[in-house]
Amino acid sequence: LYGSFAETWLLAGGTLAGTTEDAVSERGLDLGEAVAVVGTVKEPGMEEILALAPDFVILSADVASQVKLHGALEEAGIPHAYYRVDAFADYLAMLKQFCELTGRADLYQKNGLAVQKRIDAVLAAAEAAEGAPSVLLIRAYSTGAKAKGDDNLAGVILRDLGADNLADRYESLLEDVSLEEVIAADPDFIFITTMGAEDKALAFMAETFEENPAWAGLSAVKNGDYVMLPKELFHYKPNTRWGESYAYLAEILYPELAGQIQ
Repeated sequence: LYGSFAETWLLAGGTLAGTTEDAVSERGLDLGEAVAVVGTVKEPGMEEILALAPDFVILSADVASQVKLHGALEEAGIPHAYYRVDAFADYLAMLKQFCELTGRADLYQKNGLAVQKRIDAVLAAAEAAEGAPSVLLIRAYSTGAKAKGDDNLAGVILRDLGADNLADRYESLLEDVSLEEVIAADPDFIFITTMGAEDKALAFMAETFEENPAWAGLSAVKNGDYVMLPKELFHYKPNTRWGESYAYLAEILYPELAGQIQ
């Protein structure tokens, strides 16, 4: 009942009876006519799920409406499990369980451990860099913007790469981004991810921050280090592309190491 989890099941050699519409609209999975769409992530259809008589249902522990399905699934005798994926280690653990269910240890090696190897290489290169660049990671949406820490996949990667995230020092930024605090801290880098309609989120950023002359005076903005992060690597779960996510940020934070990062 979550597109990225559906993709992980496929990466483990499993087959799908049904999934939510984001598997198509966000992940771009080619499901074929045999796979049913059973609603959305926030509004999965219990009747549609039961009609499929699935062997196993994969749910998100972060979605309240899915958590509420536990009782009905248990009563129906349908095996199910909840997952939360905020970091690569979470994805790797989930993939391992799935591969144990499908009996495809080779796919755990290909789609999990091989990705881990690339991440380790990126981290090793980043460890050789000097200093800890200061960063502000913002999640913007149509009506607001909040700083994010390591409860966010981009925040976890920044932490792993040795960046100094302002969200760890200014807790008030976690509620609403304060231009005054950002100006006082003057981070080396500002990274943006969007939630919901991207055009509306970017419009909010422009009207609230970018049109203010003080924003243009920030070091990150003047130096071209105000970066919009691609959704496929930093908003949706990257799955087999997690290594790309690490490499993408590492090359920005430590440009002198770009030749060493593959």
